[in-house]
Amino acid sequence: MVLRIAVTGPPGVGKSTLVAKAAEASRLKVGGVLALERRYKDRRIGFELLDLCSGAMGILADETGSGPQLGKYRVHPEELDGVGAGAIEAALKCDLIVVDEVGPMELTSHRFVSAVEMAIASSKPMLVVLHEWSNHRLAKKIRSTFKVLAVTRENREALAEEIAAALSAKKGS
Repeated sequence: MVLRIAVTGPPGVGKSTLVAKAAEASRLKVGGVLALERRYKDRRIGFELLDLCSGAMGILADETGSGPQLGKYRVHPEELDGVGAGAIEAALKCDLIVVDEVGPMELTSHRFVSAVEMAIASSKPMLVVLHEWSNHRLAKKIRSTFKVLAVTRENREALAEEIAAALSAKKGS
């Protein structure tokens, strides 16, 4: 059976960090996308996208974009499509597909949604950050077909180790 894990929890609890640590510790060839905070001094000013395979970066959202507005941030659709969706499409050649995040900003992109659906349809292991409250059809599909783990400040380190061990065990099988 293909290992499919989604982590969820409140903003700032460490979901993205957990996924990055678990993916790195798994020693698998990892592809996909990570969302990273953009900070200026002590203030979050937006989010960047990192293609885990190529190292390409793009802006997911900030206060100056021209795309859809979610809270104080505006999505950069061209970079979400190019870097975000492109990273997931390219990850189909890797041993593990990481998607950070299936959340409101990312779900504004039809190409991103399609890329995640293609990844789910593949036989590849996946590690996904899932927005805690999304009712989008893709989020519902992930909740019903993945093992969903709730991340807290208290369990995040242990969960990272548990996920890495599960992924490493799958590599050997």
